Order: sequence, then structure tokens, then C-alpha cells
Amino acid sequence: MSNDMREQARARYAQAALAVTGSTARSALEVVDGVECCGPSAAAGADSASTCCGSSAEIGAAFGSSLYSSADQAELPARAVAASLGCGNPVMVAELHAGERVLDLGSGGGIDVLLSARRVGETGFAYGLDMTDEMLDLARANAAKAGVGNVEFVKGVIEEVPLPDASVDVVISNCVINLSTDKPAVLAEMFRVLAPGGRLGISDVVAEDDLTPADRAERGSFVGCIAGALSRREYVDGLAAVGFVDTGVTFAHEAAPGMHSAIVRAVKPAG
Repeated sequence: MSNDMREQARARYAQAALAVTGSTARSALEVVDGVECCGPSAAAGADSASTCCGSSAEIGAAFGSSLYSSADQAELPARAVAASLGCGNPVMVAELHAGERVLDLGSGGGIDVLLSARRVGETGFAYGLDMTDEMLDLARANAAKAGVGNVEFVKGVIEEVPLPDASVDVVISNCVINLSTDKPAVLAEMFRVLAPGGRLGISDVVAEDDLTPADRAERGSFVGCIAGALSRREYVDGLAAVGFVDTGVTFAHEAAPGMHSAIVRAVKPAG
């Protein structure tokens, strides 16, 4: 990721974490211009139409905690739910099993890590990787409050994952890969850290194949999870290029015209 875009993303998610941890008189979940998000950015001096999730025009029902079932939300501290900025529920996509080791790329406030940890049980383990100190602090506090011990939150970037080769069974991510400006490096890192036979279960914004990069930029900003999205064909080809098989990209719901929250699955060959 370029330094400029990385810092924009870091600032966005730091603001999101602080909006949750700094809320006192009001709920961490706010409604701004009819959009439910993780809190207002008024404390940072921004106008009311700008939230910690990006501009209110870019959010809508395609992002946030509403994409999790009430049962999932009930398992977690309110602050973990409030900090959710994803476009899906990768824990459901990944179909986790007891004893598995899971890595969440761009783990934010920890919602998917905590859900994963409960799914894999005491014999399993869940890692969360994030580059934002404020989000890491929030995630660790959420894990402590939830009483979940089989987790670890690690600071780093998704282009250079600080874990050994073949160290996890499943990689998940929730609307984060589109934020990288070096997506081939991210895809290669996912392949590297997966054990043979391991799999991906990703939620991400994906463009229809006929949309050019310029078309995607017209539909939303980079930090709003729109402009940097891959097309379906680019995703499939990129995963295949680093060695993944059984790749599938399934559109779930529309995030912007021609841009969809999508389910991305792939497998690292067992051999």
C-alpha cells in the first residue's frame, strides 16, 4: 500500500476506534443522515455528514454491524459490534470448525476474531492483524471483556503478514483487501501463511467486470472501500496466479452501482 493511502486508511480506522471508545453520553452507534455507523466525527472537527466510516453517501446498509445476526451480536461486547465497518460476515463464509487456526486480515475492533475464536473452541486459535494502534487497543479490550483467551492481536500490514509459513488453516478478511494498493502481495501472503489444504473465507467489495478503474473511482472513495476494489475477473485471476484453486467470487448485495459486497472463497492445494 502506498504511504499516502495507508495513512489515509490508518487515520480513518483510528477515528473509528476513538469514536467508539470516546462515546459517553450517547450510544456508540449513531445515525447520521439516516445511516447507522460507529459514531460521529464531530470531536475531530468534521461536518456532521462525515462519519468514522467515510462519507455517509458511501455507507448505507452495505456496511457495518447490521450484516451480523442478532445472535452473533449478542455474543460480543457492544464496542466490538459498534466498531464494525465490514461489508459481510466472513466467519459464516469460512465455515469454521473446532481446532482450526484462523487469521483475520484487518481485524479492526475484533468482531470477526472473537466470533472465530468461539467457533474454533479452546483447541483452536484466532489471530487478528491490524496496523492501527487504536483498533488494536480496542480489540484487546473487547477480547478481555468477552473473556476470550484463544486470541492474539498482532500489529502489521496485510502485505507483510508477521506470521510463519503454513501457520494457519483459514484466512478471513472483511472489506479490507480492497484498501491495499499492492493486492498481489496480499494474495501471495495469504497463500504463504496458509497450511496445505487451508482456505480463504473473505468478504470484500468487488466490481463487475465491465467497470474500469475510473468507473470504480467515480462510485466512491478509496478509503470508503469502493475505488480500490478489484473486479471479479481480477480477483479470480489474482488468486490463481499465486496458486489458489477452487476459487469462487459470489456477489451478495450491491454497495454502489456495479459494485457488490462479495463472498470470496479459495483453497490452497493440499499437495
